[in-house]
Amino acid sequence: MKVELRIDPACREPSVTITAPVLTDELRDLAARLEGDGVLTGWRGDLAVPLTGDQILRCFAQEKGVKVQTPEGVYDLRERLYELEGKLDRHTFVRISHSEIVNLRKVTALDLSLTGTIRMTLAGGVVCYVSRRYVKKIKEALGL
Repeated sequence: MKVELRIDPACREPSVTITAPVLTDELRDLAARLEGDGVLTGWRGDLAVPLTGDQILRCFAQEKGVKVQTPEGVYDLRERLYELEGKLDRHTFVRISHSEIVNLRKVTALDLSLTGTIRMTLAGGVVCYVSRRYVKKIKEALGL
């Protein structure tokens, strides 16, 4: 991919133009990441907290809602998991079950000894389990 950067002092706001022969899923993902600011809003009651991808350990469904876990604690989200999959970087955040997405950069250990599943340990000692349905996808994402 060719990248060109032009500095124009008269420009008021940065803009990006993507030129390609055809529209691919990769280009759609790139455009979506460029448009989004990568910040989620976590809620604790009426308190809104901006959260960046680097802070997030995992997002999970619980009690008919979606939560996000960070080293600082757990916050409520107003998005659904499928919406988060579209917002978060798909190379960093991977769904490991029907109800959970994890940040692969926060994985500190993997236990592959369990039959049909993987036990993941995240930063801070948080433990998650990859469901059988997602084991192959996770192994490919991690190069196992």
